[in-house]
Amino acid sequence: MLRVAVAGASGYMGAELLRLLGVHSKVQLTAVTSERLSGERLDHVFPHLRGLSSLVFQEVDPERLADEADVVFLALPHMESQRAVPVLRRRGRRVIDLSADYRLRDASLYTTWYKAPHVDAAGLAEAVYGLPELHRKAIAQAGLVASPGCYPMGAILATAPLLKSGLGRPEGIVVDGKSGVTGAGAQGRKTDPMYLYTEANENVQAYGIATHRHTPEMEQELSGLCGQPVVLSFTPHLIPLNRGLFTTASVPLGKPASTAELVALYREFYAGEPFVRVLPEGERPTTRRVLGSNFCDLTVVADPRTSRAVCLSALDNLGKGGSANGVQSLNIMMGWDERSGLEAPPVYP
Repeated sequence: MLRVAVAGASGYMGAELLRLLGVHSKVQLTAVTSERLSGERLDHVFPHLRGLSSLVFQEVDPERLADEADVVFLALPHMESQRAVPVLRRRGRRVIDLSADYRLRDASLYTTWYKAPHVDAAGLAEAVYGLPELHRKAIAQAGLVASPGCYPMGAILATAPLLKSGLGRPEGIVVDGKSGVTGAGAQGRKTDPMYLYTEANENVQAYGIATHRHTPEMEQELSGLCGQPVVLSFTPHLIPLNRGLFTTASVPLGKPASTAELVALYREFYAGEPFVRVLPEGERPTTRRVLGSNFCDLTVVADPRTSRAVCLSALDNLGKGGSANGVQSLNIMMGWDERSGLEAPPVYP
């Protein structure tokens, strides 16, 4: 059994990791950490996980985690992973980081968007962007995987076939993202009034307009796909869902194409991908149909009047947009079936 630890396990992303790892047949959960809940039993903090583990939350100690685990998931606040990763990697432990600390290859971009200098240049150079559909081979060999943000996951999967094929033009891309309230994390929900029930319920709000930190992730990965710089416009919205993320991306086309041709392109691009479902022409993705899963549902529609493609994706922000995708990366790193621990279909209703 592979020994696995989760640091920062008391948030929404950490709780989802514990739920998935607790029933994974090939792993043993050996340590969980939380600064604010140190000393508390896991099953007391998360009663829904009662019977899966009797572990007690510890404070974050990278040396101790290296003693207790072979692979460590980090679900820590930004900047905190940079303190843990150098120790874990020096001790030979493989790491899957769910924070933003290692997603951007250019350290200056991290400073610009996160308003703090990056202090682990070696880790940044080593990290592999954890999007299996684009970087599967690199993930398999990686010691450090930087799992994507939920908004970039939805936007990149929705537009990648167009940019990779050259049919989509790299300029003038507009991305609209809508996320449930768990996207802010447990602490964000407590500190920002917009996540209060009375503010979020029966309401839709735009935020981070032209400034959201997930923008450079999208541009980095899409630029790599098409071989030239991509600068896009991204606007996120908060919607009154617990979990779920819906993306609408408008991409200029370099030449005319029908909806049937675009759908065929997407089917070819994602052929064999276990967790990307390209829907039939005329069918639309919804967040309800991917709830609690690692699936991303996609479709694309041609708009000949504007010479654009309208790309739609739906995923669970804690699933394919977070913890479940991290487990998929773990499976790839260990050479296991990618579906291990992720076989359950979406929850309905």
